[in-house]
Amino acid sequence: MNLITEPNLSAPDDFYEALIDTHRELALAQSHELNAKLVLLLANHIGAQGVLVQALHAARANVLEGSMP
Repeated sequence: MNLITEPNLSAPDDFYEALIDTHRELALAQSHELNAKLVLLLANHIGAQGVLVQALHAARANVLEGSMP
């Protein structure tokens, strides 16, 4: 099984709005905690170690590319 990297959400704007609403009025530490818990819940739902490792590598590469001058 491979990580799906093409757009795959039926309503991406609605999901983004729900994500932002979930973070609303949280302190920065609470927001980080929410993100960590969300990652773990979704990782548990996916369950496939290979897909999860692909996602970790893709996310890290994207962050590193974005931080380049």
